Amino acid sequence: MINLLIADNHPITRKGLEVLFSASPNIKIVGSVNDGDAILEFIKKNPVDIVLMEADFPKLNGLTVLRYLKNDYPDIKAIIFSGQPEEVYGINAIKAGASGFLSKSVNVITINDAILKVHDGGIYLSNDLTQQLAFGKRVNKSGSFYKKLSTREAEVLKLLTVGRKNKEISKELDINEKTVSTYKARLMRKLKVTNLVDLVNQATLSQHL
Repeated sequence: MINLLIADNHPITRKGLEVLFSASPNIKIVGSVNDGDAILEFIKKNPVDIVLMEADFPKLNGLTVLRYLKNDYPDIKAIIFSGQPEEVYGINAIKAGASGFLSKSVNVITINDAILKVHDGGIYLSNDLTQQLAFGKRVNKSGSFYKKLSTREAEVLKLLTVGRKNKEISKELDINEKTVSTYKARLMRKLKVTNLVDLVNQATLSQHL
């Protein structure tokens, strides 16, 4: 039996997944939490095989949680289950330690198959993205741009686009404020902008190209 922890800040999503797996013969939901901090608290006290989790949390973003899991709980696998575009965040999620990326638009069978594949030691990405990576094709302009970012740069950019201040980012990522400023400067160079407002606007635009 696979012990599955669900982590999503939307109650209806958590409830839907609980109903979905309630009759599963091989997947047991052992918990349901609503933010990144709660994931870490839960796994300290309970046995978990896989975390099915959103990438965007109001507390402790998903990529940061992946780092903690990778370093402190290497036996626990994580699948990002997100409404964010896979071509933008899928690769960075895998680089940060995820074992899979699922779009919230997938069907029930796909979710089940992804969990089983990851539990067996595999990596789950959609067929489209897997083929594009295998053949070295560009997904689109935004995917090409985001692949040029390091995982840490992607984390900083994500936090900037949701309005986090330097001090908040340094605390969440456990780096000093000067390092955050350095990442911001790099991002501005890569996006060819000169201020924070344009950086956030360009990042948001890149996600929708």
